[in-house]
Amino acid sequence: MPTLTSTSPIYAPNARGYYGEFGGAFIPEMLYPNVEELRDNYLKILADPDFQREYQLLLRDYVGRPTPLFEAKRLSQKYNTRIYLKREDLCHTGAHKVNNTVGQILLARRLGKTRIIAETGAGQHGVATATVCALMGMECIVYMGSVDMERQRPNVERMRLLGAEVRPATSGSQTLKDATNEAIRDWISNPVDTHYIIGSVVGPHPYPDLVARLQSIISEEMRKQLLEKTGSELPNYVVACVGGGSNAAGAFYHFLDEPSVQLVAVEAAGHGINSGHSAATSVLGKPGIIHGSRTLLMQDEDGQITEPYSLSAGLDYPGIGPLHAFLGSSGRARFISIEDEDALRAVAECSRLEGIIPALETAHALAALGQLGAGPDEVVVINLSGRGDKDLDTYMKYADQLK
Repeated sequence: MPTLTSTSPIYAPNARGYYGEFGGAFIPEMLYPNVEELRDNYLKILADPDFQREYQLLLRDYVGRPTPLFEAKRLSQKYNTRIYLKREDLCHTGAHKVNNTVGQILLARRLGKTRIIAETGAGQHGVATATVCALMGMECIVYMGSVDMERQRPNVERMRLLGAEVRPATSGSQTLKDATNEAIRDWISNPVDTHYIIGSVVGPHPYPDLVARLQSIISEEMRKQLLEKTGSELPNYVVACVGGGSNAAGAFYHFLDEPSVQLVAVEAAGHGINSGHSAATSVLGKPGIIHGSRTLLMQDEDGQITEPYSLSAGLDYPGIGPLHAFLGSSGRARFISIEDEDALRAVAECSRLEGIIPALETAHALAALGQLGAGPDEVVVINLSGRGDKDLDTYMKYADQLK
């Protein structure tokens, strides 16, 4: 059972939602009632025994938890270390996102909401939101950038089949940032009956903390599974890709207060960190405000957001969650940036060595294996955050690089 509590006050947000200098709630006045209602109630609801019983049953019987921790022996042989894959790709809907949407739909129902909105980039959060709305009989509207709708067409059709309305975001880069903007505008216009299920550890407080708590089941299971398989709950490395950062927050959560465990966050460098076509926020970002929180943000000298780029729709975001900004700035987490070509090579490698086709986002984490410096007796856990079915069209376009 996930504890849904922080493992350490050092890495928990304070009363105003700050992790160090990052976080907070920078929102228009019209959004205050929505955010305050959530902030005043989320911890009480998460701790309620009736909520916990319903949540645990759905995680087990609907999501399919616990997900396996798989020893990747052929990858381990290649990199001369002990590699385990946390199989979030085996969750219902094909990614970790459903851990969060199941929890938030139960929370929304207890707040008396009847209409759900969400944003999505790669489409996995959109599918997970549409899925739980179908389960609970709630109206669902998902905002998605027009560019992402084209490169993630199968997920668009899944959402529609599940009964969701998918609304294109046609401003800016027409990707995740712009979809989030549209969702926020909708929430302002529909404050009474609508709950906004944010898909990552971004946005105004309490969303970063709420989503991290709901995803913390990942690292809670990891510790138990590692004890069984290796004799120790603690690995040497935990590796996860980071766009906004929800799968990484879940994978890191129960290791935050274990300094012997190296936390490795892997970002998308696109065509290269300094190419002008990148999403490596930890390198290129400066403190700024985006979507209601202060975090690291890619921006120009005038404070205007710089458009990010990644072949991966789920990592194509100009900021990172405030928890990750704090983990990076404090030195608790190590950030690695991976270019498109290296991620594609990792797709082929994992597929052919382990028989697992990873999502393009996850492939960035796999591609970091060569940079870790892990020894032969060390244990590396990679959070396999999603499966690659949704990216097959992209993979076929780059078939020569996947040979």
